[in-house]
Amino acid sequence: MKIDILTLFPSMFDGIINETILKRARKSGKVKISVHNLRDWSKDKHNKVDDRPYGGGPGMVLQSQPVFNAIAEILGCSVASLTKNKNKIKKKARIVFLTPQGKKLEQKVVKRLEKHKHLILICGHYEGIDERVRKHLVTDEVSIGDYVLTCGEIPAMVLIDAVVRLIPGVLGHKDSNKLESFSENLLEYPHYTRPADFCGLKVPKELLSGNHKKIEKWRRAQSIKRTKQRRPELLMSKNY
Repeated sequence: MKIDILTLFPSMFDGIINETILKRARKSGKVKISVHNLRDWSKDKHNKVDDRPYGGGPGMVLQSQPVFNAIAEILGCSVASLTKNKNKIKKKARIVFLTPQGKKLEQKVVKRLEKHKHLILICGHYEGIDERVRKHLVTDEVSIGDYVLTCGEIPAMVLIDAVVRLIPGVLGHKDSNKLESFSENLLEYPHYTRPADFCGLKVPKELLSGNHKKIEKWRRAQSIKRTKQRRPELLMSKNY
């Protein structure tokens, strides 16, 4: 997978992509993450990429020109071609705009995006982005929750981490993704480790039995119980 990030603050991504799972995924060649400074495509002598909104109002708006030019260069095509046929863009890459107005980021959205070989993430700023970018470039609008953040970089980091860990071979165990929360509309079961008895607080006997069927049954029951208690809406589409 290839992920390109368009941002005004490239250094914000230094930590997240150079540590833990993302670092290993990049090192192994399973994902290539490129961070681009949107100002590099500005035609303004001061590298300005925003301007006042037409019609007045507070704040500034990200201009269309730098975004169109950046994506045209990343995709190896002309700006004119980007304005004519959005379906051609979809065949080359999914262009994701991080915005509070987007579709809520859930595991099913993550799984859908992971199936694509190339993602281009646009990190929003200011009061928003020129609507022509949304209409003619953006294929997906994503929000990580019903709240407003200062910038789109943090949501982009969340999306990248969630997507990359689904790429086959990125996590250590082949079943790691299958057993996590939300994999079957269930929250993950409780975990225990040594010692088996800590100050009288004991590990459930089922986990110490060595009986794999009994352990699997216990874990399944605990997942359903925990989901009913904490996120009952997740069970509405399933018969548990």
